[in-house]
Amino acid sequence: MQTRAALHSRRSQGSAESPGPLDLYSIDSEEMMQPSRDRDQDPFYKPPISVQKTSAEIINEARRALRTLRTQRPFTPRDNQRKLFGSTSSRTADNRPPSAFSLHASSFETSDSRPVSGTRLSPLPHKPKLPESPPVEDEGVIPFPQPPAQAKGASLSRSRLFRALSHGNIRDDSDILPDDGRNPQCYEDMSPLSKADLEEFDTSLGVNNNPLQIHNVKNIPHKQGEDSKDPYTPSNKNECGIKNRPSPCPSYAETALLGSKTVSESESTLNETETEDETIYWNEKVLPILQDLQTAQQDRSVDDLCHICTNLHKVLENGNMLEKRCKRRALILKTLYKLVEIGSDKLGLIVAKLILALKVSGKNLLNICKLIFKISRTENNDCLFQNNDIIDSLMEVLQSEDVQANSEAFVYCLGTIKFLSGNSVILNELLQKQSVEILVELMKHVIQSNKISDIGSSVDMGHLLVQLTATLRNLADLAPSRPKFIANNALAVLCLLLDIYIKDEDICTNVSRILSKLSSYNDCCLALAECITCYSSFLSVLKSHLKKQDLVVRVVFILGNLTAKNNKAREEFYKHKRSITTLLYLLHFYCELDRKLQKIHKKEESKRPSEVEDILLKVIRLLANLSVHPTIGTDLAANEGCVSLLMQVLEYKPIDECDELVINTVATVNNLSYYQGDSSVIVVRRLDISKLLLKLLLCNNMDGILEVARVFGNLSRYQDVRDFIVEQSVYKYMTTLVDAKHQDVCFSACGVLINLTADRNKRALLKDDGGIKKLLDCLRDFGRSDWQLAGLVCKVFWNLSENITNAELCFGKEETITLLGLLSSFLDEQVVLDYRWNVDLMEYHKSCWKLEFKPVAIELLNRIQSYHSYLEPLPGPV
Repeated sequence: MQTRAALHSRRSQGSAESPGPLDLYSIDSEEMMQPSRDRDQDPFYKPPISVQKTSAEIINEARRALRTLRTQRPFTPRDNQRKLFGSTSSRTADNRPPSAFSLHASSFETSDSRPVSGTRLSPLPHKPKLPESPPVEDEGVIPFPQPPAQAKGASLSRSRLFRALSHGNIRDDSDILPDDGRNPQCYEDMSPLSKADLEEFDTSLGVNNNPLQIHNVKNIPHKQGEDSKDPYTPSNKNECGIKNRPSPCPSYAETALLGSKTVSESESTLNETETEDETIYWNEKVLPILQDLQTAQQDRSVDDLCHICTNLHKVLENGNMLEKRCKRRALILKTLYKLVEIGSDKLGLIVAKLILALKVSGKNLLNICKLIFKISRTENNDCLFQNNDIIDSLMEVLQSEDVQANSEAFVYCLGTIKFLSGNSVILNELLQKQSVEILVELMKHVIQSNKISDIGSSVDMGHLLVQLTATLRNLADLAPSRPKFIANNALAVLCLLLDIYIKDEDICTNVSRILSKLSSYNDCCLALAECITCYSSFLSVLKSHLKKQDLVVRVVFILGNLTAKNNKAREEFYKHKRSITTLLYLLHFYCELDRKLQKIHKKEESKRPSEVEDILLKVIRLLANLSVHPTIGTDLAANEGCVSLLMQVLEYKPIDECDELVINTVATVNNLSYYQGDSSVIVVRRLDISKLLLKLLLCNNMDGILEVARVFGNLSRYQDVRDFIVEQSVYKYMTTLVDAKHQDVCFSACGVLINLTADRNKRALLKDDGGIKKLLDCLRDFGRSDWQLAGLVCKVFWNLSENITNAELCFGKEETITLLGLLSSFLDEQVVLDYRWNVDLMEYHKSCWKLEFKPVAIELLNRIQSYHSYLEPLPGPV
């Protein structure tokens, strides 16, 4: 095979001997590593480091070398309804939080002071016995309070001291009374607590450790800094040491707002030393608004309630009474909880924003997150979130609250943000509110806490992470979010998440969707490729979820992106044990599945391939990208199973049903055909492959014809394939393609004709089929704009004109004059290299002209002029 380097060598040695016939260009291992001709159009193209190479050399090698393949990102259908877990979720209804529920005022707890424990406690070892009748009042002793009859769903706080608490496991049906601890069945099969457990339990509730003094108010120690006390434990205001201040007893208006039972609550709250200024501000500013709320609630005027709640928020903020700083916070919360019964989404968001600003916790935080989630499920309510700063409140919850203790509240909070991120306007707002940074930091915290959490908590974290990763998936669509993902090391964290939750299909799918989006861009693709552990993570996912099609297709797509432009990524993937075996098994599994589906029903007409075809497409593309590496390509070309599977796809898959799949398969065969060593299965089965390619020449798909021409350009280096080309009239197709208007098609067709005309007995075929005229037209039409193609045309003419005594056997007089004229004009550097209209291309064309066209054109011109001495000399080199 005669290479360009060999031709230059002969010229440099000053040999008078003319070069012999030229075969198709040869490719060395260095050329194989160069990018494809159109790679600069790729969104994440990174040019290779050039060592004393011109741009023309790089592009020329790229045009002739192996090519990586591109394909569309897998399609993700949008769910018609907003749910915590979509229709494709692997979670069943009985093992996930509900998306629909009812909320009432009775769902909230009137006391929000007790700390939340994330640990399920065992019940007390004895059955508490309540007195049958209230005890007689002695000095310092008050009767045991009884709940009001009308408060069916009221919180029985004291009774809850005698049963195990588990935050987050609330009933969605708020009409059912909570277990009050007096049912003997609740103690069955439960282990008793130790004395230390009991003391810890009482301490966590903030009550007296001495059960004998439970009714003695004077003996209950007062703790400063708590926002409210147990509603059934009134405090003695005379012991608070408060002087020179108004009476802390609730006013008539407060009593009307709270009811008889909550009077003691208010008294207990006021024991926390309310200043005179605070009392005056409360009476003059806050209390009248609460009265207005009660009046408006009776009138059911939503607009008035919204205006009053907004005014209340401003008044509390101006009085520094937000969060837990207000001493009568319980009264405000109870009033706001009643507004949930109104059922207005607009009012609900305003109330929820105010309640979150008051820093509720535990069950109340959960119910508020549920309320906001319920409102966000309606897409028409997105405008309410745009006109409300409640998104900031939700972000603050994610940053300030304990994720372990409030896991279910976080699920609904993140579910709301996930829904809102589906709105393009709100999505941009979320990005500006540092949502990527907040969510990635939360994800890191969950991963860290996963090491010390129990099984039940891990399940809750899984529900939470599904919502979190789904939100990140939407944020990844925005171009400004990508630097944020890189800066916060989110790609490595996502890969670590795959390892930890490898069995959770929902989390793995969401992570794969995020990375499939990000890996389509250069900066993110390079950052992901540097995460060495990602390859083992992706292989583990493929092995664990072989039949999860939407997951498999995305993981393979990511790997295809990584290996498309990064040689180190190819090596890192290849060195993992059974990496190629896993890919070939995937290809085999889904080939068999596709053939079965094809027999069952005929494929419906669609612009997109089916899910199974899409997987085949992505796997074959990955194999093509891997084959660019010389070592991997040699191994794949020698792999009988790999070559057989590719041939199987070409045999049973019509190009008109899935053109991209067939074209990518041919392109992969083309890449492997460059490795023509003794072990190459492609070389051994070259005639069988040629027969499969023959039917593709008859299709109307120009991209498919182009790939076939490229494969024939490699395989036609063998004599039996050249004979096959003549026997099956394939050369006629190649001659016709020279006349195509597509420069790449002409380029590949000329490559086949160069090899074909290396055989003397086949040269006359071009003249019989009008090939000489088509070659001249190709040189005239594309010569000035594509010097690489012009050089190939000259090489065809060089082979045609070798060792002939009369050039007219191949060239007629008119054809000879035309060729000499074109060569002479194209060798005038001042004329052909005048690219003042495009300075950027001038250097590239100049390099191509000097390296690709000029050497062979001079040799060809000298040869033809020497044969045609009877013609008048034409201007040009001699």
